[in-house]
Amino acid sequence: MSEHFDVLIVGAGISGISAAWHIQDRCPSKTYAVLEARDDMGGTWNLFKYPGIRSDSDMYTLGFRFSPWNDSRTLADGPSILDYVHKTAANAGIDGHVRYRQKVVGAAWNTETQQWTVQVDHDGKTIEYTCSFLFCCSGYYDYDQGYSPEFPGLADFKGTVVHPQHWPEDLDYKGKKVVVIGSGATAVTLVPAMAPDTGHITMLQRSPTYILSLPNENPIINGLRKVLPPKVAYPVARWINIGQLIFSYQASRKFPRAARRIIMAQAKLQLPKGYDYKTHFGPKYNPWDERLCVVPNGDLYKAVRKGKADIVTDHIETFDETGIKLKSGKHLDADIVITATGLNLKFFSGVIPTVDGEPVDLPSQTVYKGAMLTGVPNMAFTIGYTNASWTLKADLVSEYVGRLLNYMDENGYVTAVPELADETLEKQPFMDFTPGYVLRALEELPKQGDKHPWRLKQNYAYDIGMMRRSRVTEGMRFGRKRAAAAPAAERAAVNS
Repeated sequence: MSEHFDVLIVGAGISGISAAWHIQDRCPSKTYAVLEARDDMGGTWNLFKYPGIRSDSDMYTLGFRFSPWNDSRTLADGPSILDYVHKTAANAGIDGHVRYRQKVVGAAWNTETQQWTVQVDHDGKTIEYTCSFLFCCSGYYDYDQGYSPEFPGLADFKGTVVHPQHWPEDLDYKGKKVVVIGSGATAVTLVPAMAPDTGHITMLQRSPTYILSLPNENPIINGLRKVLPPKVAYPVARWINIGQLIFSYQASRKFPRAARRIIMAQAKLQLPKGYDYKTHFGPKYNPWDERLCVVPNGDLYKAVRKGKADIVTDHIETFDETGIKLKSGKHLDADIVITATGLNLKFFSGVIPTVDGEPVDLPSQTVYKGAMLTGVPNMAFTIGYTNASWTLKADLVSEYVGRLLNYMDENGYVTAVPELADETLEKQPFMDFTPGYVLRALEELPKQGDKHPWRLKQNYAYDIGMMRRSRVTEGMRFGRKRAAAAPAAERAAVNS
């Protein structure tokens, strides 16, 4: 017999812990469990083990609203973030609700029973759960496989090739010549972290990314923490950083040329005199067309200044036995090549839910309040911001789900499904964002609309109003509990 929960949460990363905290805080009578495919919680911060792994969002907004980040560092390393997630879960009693090594492989909604049946692979054995509400908090990355393009001649290379998503614990790069392929957050983290121990390290990029240097400690916030009680200092610090995020993003989008000049000027100041910063640090796109990379205390620039690392902007012609031949004719000698070429996007961890036996056609569905899908009852998901900390959106979605569940209970409803009745709504791509991992998957993703509540604005201030204060009933169809079918003998008597 299947075990039943009021709410089943999929994923025990930041999103899943946020969901669990809000469910037990706002809906204390609800039973819930958290299903985690891995053998530990933490999501991204448990999976990635490469050198220097850290946040590229400040910890006052990447941290949970309900669990203060008490460290003085603004950008924290991966192990510290994982420890923070563990302590948050333990302090709230969430850890006792997490079930490990339980990978969801199927989810089916049945209108007759008005519940989900969730199939799980647990150490090779299939088990089932049922739930009244399914909350998908596994993010949108493929945790099994990173993105690796097919490089010509790769089989000829005699050295070691590593993808950061599968970092070998015994990799010895001391004194070695290392090439990191990529220019995103992973690459700009790896290069300065590995530089002191390598013989030399090169970041090879086809095109540059905007890189912003930030101090790893904020003196204003640390000053506030010294004079204010922790319960006051943390929300104040959080809102200072939220304000900075919103202002910098909006200003960059409205005045892209000015934003570009500021970022480029900062790069020029931190690089050696005469360095070709326009080629290696000047993208062709506008700021925030793709996510900005943040480096703490300019560590990447320092590695370049000291001559321990360099940046090469070129295209790969082919690999050979000793390294990489570039289209410019230059050759990069390498003992180790790290393909920091990005991740694959996988909605709902690749599981296609079914509704009454019919698979949900994701591209034909429309996203509701950035948290639910048209035509899919009693299911929510968390997708964080692309221009701010993931957790800001995760906390808002979790609050909204608690609010929705309470509204349903108060009004005698057992089902809630977004319903799009506006025929004038213009469908648009799921994300107004152009990094490779998004562009590669856009055709497989649901759509967003051009107006509230179907529009994803990537704006925390706007979303506060939409998730906390807008009508729960807008764009939503509710259903009450179905009457139980009469016994067969009773039905026969009625029909006779």
